[in-house]
Amino acid sequence: MINRETDYAIRCVLHLARKAGEVIMVNEISRKNDIPKSFLAKILQKLTKAEIVRSFRGVKGGYQFSKEPSKINLLHVIETIQGPIFLNKCMVDRKACSRRKTCTVHPLWNIMAECLTERLQGCNIEELLKGEARVKAGNTFFRR
Repeated sequence: MINRETDYAIRCVLHLARKAGEVIMVNEISRKNDIPKSFLAKILQKLTKAEIVRSFRGVKGGYQFSKEPSKINLLHVIETIQGPIFLNKCMVDRKACSRRKTCTVHPLWNIMAECLTERLQGCNIEELLKGEARVKAGNTFFRR
């Protein structure tokens, strides 16, 4: 499940990518994306550490998208904030389930996680930005 922090991080990244090349102040990102400023500061620290955004200090300081939007995928943003994606706890914690070796559903969880990971890896920020106009017009952005 995508948590609130990750949702905010995606909003933040999209905002900065829309204004690629500009240094944007935290107040603007917070206000335009309905993200509490104190929460946003923590998110931006993680995004900076992962080199998704750059930080600039001082009076004209703020944040800037660090790369071309086509170079950052949604999986990278999600994993930066909440870690690896998994569908069931047994996939990351071997001690979580004593039936792991005999479970008939476990291989399915692995296949589904691989599909989800591939889909998120294949979706870059540039594609999301291009899809915004279609979504605003009521069209479905991603199709199978």
